[in-house]
Amino acid sequence: MSVTEKEINQPVRKGSFLEENSKSLLFIAGAIVVLIAIYFWYQNVYLKNRAEEASAKMYKAEQYIGGPDSLANKAINGEGGYPGLEKIAEEYDNTKSANLANLYLGGIYLRKGEYKKATEVLGKYAETGSAVADPLALGLLGDAYSELKDYKQAATYYKKAADKASNKFTSPMFLKKLGLVYENTKDFKGAEEAYTKIKTQYPESQEAAMIDEYIARVAGQVK
Repeated sequence: MSVTEKEINQPVRKGSFLEENSKSLLFIAGAIVVLIAIYFWYQNVYLKNRAEEASAKMYKAEQYIGGPDSLANKAINGEGGYPGLEKIAEEYDNTKSANLANLYLGGIYLRKGEYKKATEVLGKYAETGSAVADPLALGLLGDAYSELKDYKQAATYYKKAADKASNKFTSPMFLKKLGLVYENTKDFKGAEEAYTKIKTQYPESQEAAMIDEYIARVAGQVK
């Protein structure tokens, strides 16, 4: 009988895998421990330090956000050794500051008429649970798509923005924009529903003051 045949016919001892691979298993176990340690260091030390660093650097850019285009450009690109919002969003991803930078950038690009750029940065914004920032990001996306004449996308985001955090400030504002988009696409029934929701659910809002005119305008068009 050949050596190969002897090896094939030799019975496998119970537990032989663990005995023969004990060193490999110990290595795997050790690697898992190391990976867990790296994960906790990454979450609790590395990301925390990056978040603090990003926050400290972004305050300068925030000072320029509400200003004219000349200052808005400084907010985007930075000035005097301070990084702009674009760099913060790129280099400090996974931090709250980078997330907020994307929201700021979206608003600035909209104001500058750079609607495609606005959709790109606002698409990177991650929800935080904020009753103000989250619906605002969705609504700004609606504005950008509306300017790009992609009314289907605009309507989608206006509806999401109105529903995200129901309140008398942001919800009626985005419902009104939703109604206008529907009017533009000849969806008068959808427009009527949006305007009526303002009248019934947010009667104390600023938009509700003249909403009857909007409702009357589209009601006659509904078939």
